[in-house]
Amino acid sequence: MNTRMSKLLLKMQELKIDAMLIASKSNRRYMSGFTGSNAMLYISNTKQVIVTDFRYMEQVSKQCSDFEPVNQGSEGIIKTVLKIAKQEGAKYIGFESDHTNYTTFLELKSYDMFEFVPTHNLIEKFRQVKDEDEIKKLRQAEHIGDLAFSHIIPFMKEHYLKDLTENDIALELERFMREQGASATSFASIVATGMKSSLPHAEPGNDRFQKGDFVVMDFGCIYEGYCSDMTRTVVIGEPTKKHKEIYDIVLKAQLTALQVIKPGMLGREVDKAARDIISNAGFGEYFGHGLGHSTGLDIHENPRFSPLDQTMIQKGMIMTVEPGIYIPQFGGVRIEDLVVVTEDGIENLTHSSKELIVIA
Repeated sequence: MNTRMSKLLLKMQELKIDAMLIASKSNRRYMSGFTGSNAMLYISNTKQVIVTDFRYMEQVSKQCSDFEPVNQGSEGIIKTVLKIAKQEGAKYIGFESDHTNYTTFLELKSYDMFEFVPTHNLIEKFRQVKDEDEIKKLRQAEHIGDLAFSHIIPFMKEHYLKDLTENDIALELERFMREQGASATSFASIVATGMKSSLPHAEPGNDRFQKGDFVVMDFGCIYEGYCSDMTRTVVIGEPTKKHKEIYDIVLKAQLTALQVIKPGMLGREVDKAARDIISNAGFGEYFGHGLGHSTGLDIHENPRFSPLDQTMIQKGMIMTVEPGIYIPQFGGVRIEDLVVVTEDGIENLTHSSKELIVIA
């Protein structure tokens, strides 16, 4: 029995539940290895079953060697799973309350021979600390991001006077990352130029680059299921004093946070280290989001570096560190690295330059 399963069974014993239903895609993959879109895991002390439909039966047999595959047939997943529970004599059945819609909940409740026990972030808490295999995949995903940034800068310098748009950059980043082994982007790439760069989650469009523009590029890829994330900000034409001032404050905040991260700190303490730099420089009102978040099978996972997060940081956690300053009618700067927490600090998985690059 693997470590993940042992942890889950121990937690189930603690919660006094006989069986656990797992249907959310990322948690399902974490526990079983299944990458398809339709399945439910049934886990008890005596059974590990994956119920799916005809389309995935062969895939399940290849990916889920620790699980017994069961075809839902015409009965549907819920009815098939609960037949197994009835055969086992299970009474108290845990389900993922964070990932169960109301219709599914009502269907579960219609089986009144069972007591359904809501669980909150049960598997997600296991996922907060990554094992060596997960870190290896995240390291490679971020390496692909580094390669993409190294590629996109000369691409911009060569093409920006030829009506290059934000969409062109987003498309080229995705094309290049797929060429390097990524299966997809880990989120819709953010490429924002000029005043639009003051929008933290701007969507790329047909805006063209002009002298005096900041360009924020926030992008990542999926490698063997795991999500990378990085942000770099460049400037079109020679930067003004204001460009340099804002960029340097964000960079100082980011470097300060990177230096303080270590096991035992709280998420809000790391956030404060960076936020104080920006606030003391007079730009606190322009930094309105958390300093960072974890990534893994999902691009946004817990814990967070935010003013409210009291999670204790542990070795093996993967975190982004991404302070920013966003000034309406001027533009914005964000600098983001992906790091893994070590015994006494961090390993930075992002190696792209953080000097202010001029596209001219």
